[in-house]
Amino acid sequence: MEAVWDGVRKAETLKDDWVGTRHAVADAARDYRWLLLLALLKKTPELINTTRVDGPSLYAPLHQAAHGGAPVEVAARLIRLGAWRTLRAARGERPVDIAARKGHAHLLELLQPVYAHEVPLDVLARIQTHFHEVIRGRVERLVREHDLRLPELEPLLELPRPHLWFAVAGMYGGFSYTLEAAGATSRLIAESWCRVCGGSGQRHLISAAGSTLVDEGFV
Repeated sequence: MEAVWDGVRKAETLKDDWVGTRHAVADAARDYRWLLLLALLKKTPELINTTRVDGPSLYAPLHQAAHGGAPVEVAARLIRLGAWRTLRAARGERPVDIAARKGHAHLLELLQPVYAHEVPLDVLARIQTHFHEVIRGRVERLVREHDLRLPELEPLLELPRPHLWFAVAGMYGGFSYTLEAAGATSRLIAESWCRVCGGSGQRHLISAAGSTLVDEGFV
């Protein structure tokens, strides 16, 4: 299954049954019902890094595990399911930051991010800014209409293959993006298209210095 950045924040963007499923996962995590949470995620593993729709905290399941001081075995299982240790909540906290704030020392070592790729975070932040400009240049209306959470690039550093898919509601397509190289010369290859619109493809090369359209008209 392709790893995805789920930017959906509003319930009205989704079908009712899927809203209910996401609320069930969020409720189980909030209530520290770890066995139920793991059972739900076994059925819907694609929700491992999603947050509550219409919720302000932007807590994914691993944030809640950090907040509730879950057993190490539970947090480890979430990580094995694909939970990102670099994902930040609304206050900018990663799970390890929440565990430290709440005094859950038994989780700190496990929740410390493990990077498969080394990119200076200031370089990554500049690439991310230019990537967001590309997204808004393509689908600004849809970003505003659905209040989408645009992709944050730090989770790419955890992935063996630094690649994610960002589906855009109303676009019938989205953005496929991959981090290339390492260090200060890192760059992002972003491809975007609409599945119902021939010739809609665009490929951008994005570095800390800016973005360049390198191909268009495919798909």
